[in-house]
Amino acid sequence: MPPTSHNTRLIVFAKAPQPGAAKTRLIPLLGAAGAATLHARLIEHTLATACAAGAGQVELCCAPHTDDPFFQYCGGRYDITLTAQADGDLGARMLDAFARALRDARHVIMIGTDCPALTAAHLQQAARALADGGDAVLMPAEDGGYVLIGLKRCDTTLFHGIEWGGAEVMATTRERLRRLQWPWRELETLWDIDRPEDYRRLLATALFPSHPGARANAG
Repeated sequence: MPPTSHNTRLIVFAKAPQPGAAKTRLIPLLGAAGAATLHARLIEHTLATACAAGAGQVELCCAPHTDDPFFQYCGGRYDITLTAQADGDLGARMLDAFARALRDARHVIMIGTDCPALTAAHLQQAARALADGGDAVLMPAEDGGYVLIGLKRCDTTLFHGIEWGGAEVMATTRERLRRLQWPWRELETLWDIDRPEDYRRLLATALFPSHPGARANAG
């Protein structure tokens, strides 16, 4: 069984699905509205997965703010809390969210919304890894990043000066964990939805239904 809810917080980091600002690398394939629709569905899929894990309180950490209508809709539909992301680059925002959540929870797991292959079982495995004594748990992504990071404590070393979105994020994080001398565990490597080839891969699987019209646009 996963740790009880007072021990673990699951944070879902998400940007509002606004056309032209969401999934921008997929806009040439899907159009601005289609990319935003896909992003919204990925957010809901991730929230449903996080709630189904039963590993702890689920928090949707929102950018640019919690009063976006879509985030308000999610707050009413799912058993979650809404918080706002801090200012700064992705690393600064992640560090702020971890520091805040670790004031109330012993373990904090953070995920994005781009990995429909992530399951409730994966989240439970991550929670168990932290409960079993590790300081960190990570789930690498095929593109060199990671789709999940869980921590018992946080340090700016893990988040400062990293080229987010680059191919060396996971390798850099490993090196910094070694420097901190924190024991960590890695779970299986998954893939995320970022580029047109990722989207076509998604359509070829049964992981996540395509949104209306997506197949026609993706040909």
